[in-house]
Amino acid sequence: MSKEFMIEAKKMHKSFGSTVALDNVNVKVSGGEIRGLIGENGSGKSTVTSIIAGMQRANEGEMFFKGKPWNPGSMIESLENGVGMIVQESGTVPGISVAENIFLGETAQFRRGGIVSRKRLIKAAQEVLNSIGASYIKAETLTADIDMQSRKLVEIAKVMRKNPEVLIVDETTTALSQDGREIIYKIMNQMKAENKAVIFISHDLEEIMNVCDALTVLRDGKIIVTFDKDEFDEDVIKTSMIGRELQGEYYRSDLDDSYDNEVVLEIVKGELDDQLREFDFQLHKGEILGVGGLSYCGMHTLGKVLFGAERLNAGEVLAHGKPLKNEKEAMNHGIGYVSKDRDYESLSLNASIKDNISIGGLECFATGKFLLLSGKENRYVDEQIKKLSIKCQDRNQYVMTLSGGNKQKVVFGKWIGRDSEILILDCPTRGVDIGVKQAMYQLMYQMKKEGKSIVIISEEMTELLGMADRILIMKDGKKAAEFMRSDKPQEADIIKYMI
Repeated sequence: MSKEFMIEAKKMHKSFGSTVALDNVNVKVSGGEIRGLIGENGSGKSTVTSIIAGMQRANEGEMFFKGKPWNPGSMIESLENGVGMIVQESGTVPGISVAENIFLGETAQFRRGGIVSRKRLIKAAQEVLNSIGASYIKAETLTADIDMQSRKLVEIAKVMRKNPEVLIVDETTTALSQDGREIIYKIMNQMKAENKAVIFISHDLEEIMNVCDALTVLRDGKIIVTFDKDEFDEDVIKTSMIGRELQGEYYRSDLDDSYDNEVVLEIVKGELDDQLREFDFQLHKGEILGVGGLSYCGMHTLGKVLFGAERLNAGEVLAHGKPLKNEKEAMNHGIGYVSKDRDYESLSLNASIKDNISIGGLECFATGKFLLLSGKENRYVDEQIKKLSIKCQDRNQYVMTLSGGNKQKVVFGKWIGRDSEILILDCPTRGVDIGVKQAMYQLMYQMKKEGKSIVIISEEMTELLGMADRILIMKDGKKAAEFMRSDKPQEADIIKYMI
């Protein structure tokens, strides 16, 4: 490993009002190194990397890139000079093509006679996509028409075409399937081989221990400790992250997979393009039903169909035995939905925590059709902030300023506040730390014991095995297998039905 420090930050301090995000942070990352950053939501990981990448400025401190002072005024300036960042949330513009996103702001190079040559633009963009291993994405496609994983790969292509010497990967892998993750791992390892540097942020401790050469733990805006590869110990790292040992159960320890015979939500012979084919589905009262499979197996579409957000071509969805046609009817039946694509489909980022939570429960504090009782609304929102331990300045803070885990808590608050009887959770713990995950798992289990019903759609097999009474595996839009908790299924038993 090279002794040259590619990136160095000294005594970095950053505050947002009275909230201290970074407190005297010192970081050094060498060439030929993949450095992991880990910590609870709000620990400062994304703040320090966003300052390095020019997204925002520190209040105090100094930075160096390859030994020279570094203070980029924007992410564009940063990337042009060798430091690129793939952000946690969406970084593409939906209303333009994939090619235009990859060359956003730089299409002038394809002009001929004052007109941009679309053919040359698409050809160049496709070459970039092919170079990172994402040739299945077609450069001429409208970005709004591709899925979340593909949009993230477009962002990766956009950064990598600039050939950065330092790459910051902020929670990117949570949006990717295993195939997508292999693409980013290959890029990271290639950069390491070329004596470049990678800063990798992930809440997946197993992933970060496998991928990284060293691991720096942040807590409450401070550097707690840095572990070298030979010092990695899962329990020690977890304790360093949260400042204590995890108390109580993480996943469920029981093998009781009993639930009521009453069917609260079902699909009868559902058909939707190639996503659902001759699909029958039943969710019971008091059941935690896990749904798993590989990318494009249909499981994410299933979640939307169950909430009425997508309509079947044939067959029907029944809630408590009655046809369900749209989201409004789903909410009237006590159904809530947490989308995998949180920022696009579950939140209004430019609105406050208050607005995002209260929109789901207007009937709880409204009088008549039009009069909202603000005092009652404030108490309603504050109750969810307290119940879910949402870290924020107050209820009026904009959601876009929250960490990923706290955004997810806001989404939960929208449905928990209205006392939903059925929750459809698509990758519910994506981008959240172990402490928040534990709290969410305990909340799900408590809801089960209260007789409520939950569908967990997840790409994490340990999550399904840890929480579900019954696991349904999908492949090519069909049910491939089913497992009961009491039978103690193993990952190997399940995965063979996915492939």
